[in-house]
Amino acid sequence: MTEPTFRRYDAAAARRIRDQVALIYRDAYADHIAEGDPFNEEAEAMRRFDLYAAKSGFDLVVAHIDGEPVGQTWGWPLDERAGAAWWRGLQSEPEPGFTQEDGRRTFALSEIMVRRPWTGRGLARALHDELLSARPEPRATLLVHPENERAYRAYLKWGWAKAAELRPGMPHAPLFDVLIRYRDQ
Repeated sequence: MTEPTFRRYDAAAARRIRDQVALIYRDAYADHIAEGDPFNEEAEAMRRFDLYAAKSGFDLVVAHIDGEPVGQTWGWPLDERAGAAWWRGLQSEPEPGFTQEDGRRTFALSEIMVRRPWTGRGLARALHDELLSARPEPRATLLVHPENERAYRAYLKWGWAKAAELRPGMPHAPLFDVLIRYRDQ
């Protein structure tokens, strides 16, 4: 396999490549879309992307192989406002102050996706590492569906640990596990 190249996009640039983001989503989530769950419909996923890409500090990394977009990952730092929204639906706070955000404490890793022909080649990990390597925040968080065993195992292997459970305040959102990873891991 040709080594991937990575391109980083801020919020404005990410919105300009929205069609490319949708293409990667459609391919990476084709099986989930086919299941008919409204949360996974492309229109709903892109509605969420539009909301995320409007956040201050939004950061998108796209992997390309031979010029073709093959995967992507994105997130943003949690400030007081974004943190309040991110942590809404938390089932219980693991420790006092866990949800306090100031824009410099926590990076919310929202999505990692790889198009089906390129899965199983280490691209998800490479995207993960590329995105987080440039982040100054001392910790990162993500939400993972507990039944997504493949992703869950990968996150644990990459240094993430379960901290809590959360049901986002979005239509049709399932209950997720909240994972945390500190920069030194």
